[in-house]
Formats: sequence, structure tokens, C-alpha cells
Amino acid sequence: MAVDPNAVGREGEPRTRSWDSKDALLYAVGVGAGLGAPAEELQFTTENSDGVEQRVLPTFAVLLSQAPTPGFGDFDRSMLVHAEQHLELHRPVPVEGTVTTTARITGLHDKGSGALVSVEATAVLDGGERLATNRSAVFIRGEGGFGGERGPKETWTPPDRAPDHTVTYATRPEQALIYRLSGDRNPLHSDPAFAAKGGFDTPILHGLCTYGVTGRALLATVCGGDPDRLTAMSCRFSSTVLPGQSLTVDAWRDGADVWFRTRLDDGTVVIDHGRASVAG
Repeated sequence: MAVDPNAVGREGEPRTRSWDSKDALLYAVGVGAGLGAPAEELQFTTENSDGVEQRVLPTFAVLLSQAPTPGFGDFDRSMLVHAEQHLELHRPVPVEGTVTTTARITGLHDKGSGALVSVEATAVLDGGERLATNRSAVFIRGEGGFGGERGPKETWTPPDRAPDHTVTYATRPEQALIYRLSGDRNPLHSDPAFAAKGGFDTPILHGLCTYGVTGRALLATVCGGDPDRLTAMSCRFSSTVLPGQSLTVDAWRDGADVWFRTRLDDGTVVIDHGRASVAG
């Protein structure tokens, strides 16, 4: 059995997740906060620094708003990669809390060389307030050709000028080993044998770790360091990253909208179609 085109509209089981201060701190370190400059992001990496209130990186909501995906076929899991990610924040992420989330398959498209599966989930806090809506897509290599629709093609046209901001962040060689402790235990990011099965010479960095590093860059440049101002962030993953590689983020401010991309030292773009919304 391959991917199941009839899976669109299918819902998974609800998931309730609680987190506390330590989980938020671990996530921040997992996406590189404090690396090379341990005193610069103390609001995200410590809970007891003098005069510094602990805050939460907005992109942590991506993990909090995940839920079990309903079945959509039988295929080789080593051929699955994260393709797209959109996060909409309905309020700032608290230092601790509990959410309940249900995932629903919203699209299954035939891209020829593979299948693109889209999923949407909204995390709701105890008490009924929405925290975040998570829309993501995975690409399954070799599962195309089933006769489904190809799906819409989005355009991405940042302003025709040099970026307003460019910032470079390092990652650790062991970055994936830290990030996986926040919940994504996919062996593609830790086990050389599993990575080789998927066609990679070595384990690769989680796409959502690259997303988190990029979110830190946007926070520092276009949000003035204030996590409350980043209200949405979407992108497409266009190439893989190896733990230890540096990531350079280019950002263009256009009113409340921000266009961005993330690239490696050699110019390879690893995140494109980047759009974010900034309040204030």
C-alpha cells in the first residue's frame, strides 16, 4: 500500500500536552540560544537571572501544537522529510501550561517525484483560549504518480532590494542530539544507519530546528527581541542542514510583513518562501 488519497479530512486522536519552565529552556538551547554568547538570550535560556523575566521563544508553539497524524498510507518512513511549516500565534506562549490539540489531514498532492501531505492542528489551552495554529506539510519521496492533483504553486517575491537585516547563527555539531530531547526522536537526525537508508551520508538537522534558529534571527532583528511581536511565521524547507553548519538569515521588512530566507555559508538556500507577521 502507498499513500491513501482518501485520507484527506481524516482526524487523529486528540493530544494533551503540558510543559513547564524547564521544557521551554531546553527548547531554547535546542535551537541554539546562547551559543557563543551565553549572556545575550538569558530571557529564553534562564529562569533566575537577576532582573530578567523568563520568556518563551515563539517557535516553541510549533511543538506544543503537534498531535498524532491520522494514517495516510503505508510507506518507507525514511523517505519522509519536512517540507513546509506555518505557525500562527493567537497569543504569547506562557512559561508553563497545558494544551489539547487534534490534527487533521487537509491535503494530499501528487508532485510526481513524491507525495505532499498537508496537516493542520490548533492547540487550545485549558480554559478554551487558542494558543497556536500549526499548518505543516511533509514530502514523501518516491510516493508520487498516484494520479492526484498537483496542488497550487505559491509565488515568493521579496522586495527588490538588499535585505534590511542579515544575521548569521552557528549550530553545534551535537545540535540535533539536544533538539531531539524536546520530542522529535526521529532517528533520521541521530542514527547514521537510518540516515543512510534515507540516502544521507550522515544524520541531518531537524527542519524545525532550522526553523527555530531562523525564528531567533527574526526575533533579534525585526522584533527588537520581543517575542510578543512575532505573530506568524511560514516557510518552505528547500535543502537539508547538517549539525554544525552556520545559518545566515536574510530578512526584508515590508510594513507588518517580513520576507525571509535562510542559507548556508556556500550560498545554498535551506529555507525559502519565508513570510512572517510582526506586530507593532
